[in-house]
Amino acid sequence: MAEARPGPTVGQIVLGLRLRDLREGAGCSFADAAAALSVNSTTVRRMEKAEVGLKPLYVKALLERYAVPPDEAAAFLRLVEESHRPGWWHRFRDVLPDWFSLYVSLEGEAALIRAYEPHCVPGLLQTPDYARVLFRTGFPGAPREEIERRVALRMERQGLLTRPRAPLLWAVVEEHVLRRHVGPPSVMRAQIDRLIEATAMPNVTLQIMPFSAGPHPGMFGPFQLFRFEIPELPDIIYTESLTGAVYLDERPDTVAYLEVLDRMGTQAAPVQDTGVILGEIRKEL
Repeated sequence: MAEARPGPTVGQIVLGLRLRDLREGAGCSFADAAAALSVNSTTVRRMEKAEVGLKPLYVKALLERYAVPPDEAAAFLRLVEESHRPGWWHRFRDVLPDWFSLYVSLEGEAALIRAYEPHCVPGLLQTPDYARVLFRTGFPGAPREEIERRVALRMERQGLLTRPRAPLLWAVVEEHVLRRHVGPPSVMRAQIDRLIEATAMPNVTLQIMPFSAGPHPGMFGPFQLFRFEIPELPDIIYTESLTGAVYLDERPDTVAYLEVLDRMGTQAAPVQDTGVILGEIRKEL
């Protein structure tokens, strides 16, 4: 059987989807494909969903079964080999849960990231000191070295906002997030300053949900929506719990979350007011 491994990369997800399309284009059932590999249908399903790694020998046999031309098959196999190369975040695998490695991969490939954050400043906009306080709270028994590794990972993720072809980040943040003191006042002052700077970035949109907005449709917890320029990839929703995460890509789910984000956007303070609100909060610190 194909080997299970930690969270897949976006490249592996795309290859799985392409295998599915090739199988369906060849008129093959899961059983037909499985017979070509002498495995059960579940293995083929898991390969197409990127739940297991793609073994080149298995992929080669499938491409032959699907009658893929030799030059196209060779190109596909090269992509399979490349997909096994670890992403930059694998350097942090000691502090990166398997269920979050997929998040980092999705984040790095997204063209648009929309987020709702009711608890803390979005990770891509946090200062090191703010993130450090959060990690010390979340991992009270962790040694200093581990905390610093987690901070370093978060800071390295932020590089995607200033790279060429950076994604668009559109976040709705609750007002109480900005008024909750995370660490001493100096930490919050620096964090608010960082948000003020971020609002000047052309690819960052920050809206604040004021206390006066009352109840709104997103009051179930934080979540993110990823949208990609890769044709094979649908929108993907990420929601997190204390011990794991859920990734949703079925259209009814993603449409529901997108509608909530749009409705929240109309209830939150207008984008042009974000700087004013942040300035007022900064003066209070």
